[in-house]
Amino acid sequence: MTSENYDAESPFPEPFEIEITDSIDLHAFAPRDIKTVVAAYLEEAYKKGFRLVRIIHGKGIGVQREAVRKILSETEFVKSFKNAPEFSSGSGATVVEFK
Repeated sequence: MTSENYDAESPFPEPFEIEITDSIDLHAFAPRDIKTVVAAYLEEAYKKGFRLVRIIHGKGIGVQREAVRKILSETEFVKSFKNAPEFSSGSGATVVEFK
């Protein structure tokens, strides 16, 4: 995954690549970038052949979780999604199954 949407306020002055694994932690990204990051991550993880991925968004008051789940509900190759098991972040992460 490559970052191409950056601005003068970004701590990353140039595009950068992130290794695609079966999990992504959104705490490393600015809230304004979450939609772009999640959409790009899902596409790349799906292309790599993952059947399940985990998106760590944190528990908080649920704003980030709801934003992630809105993206998931609009992504055609997402079969289902739910809270991660309690031993694996619980409501602070969402497990996604691809079609």
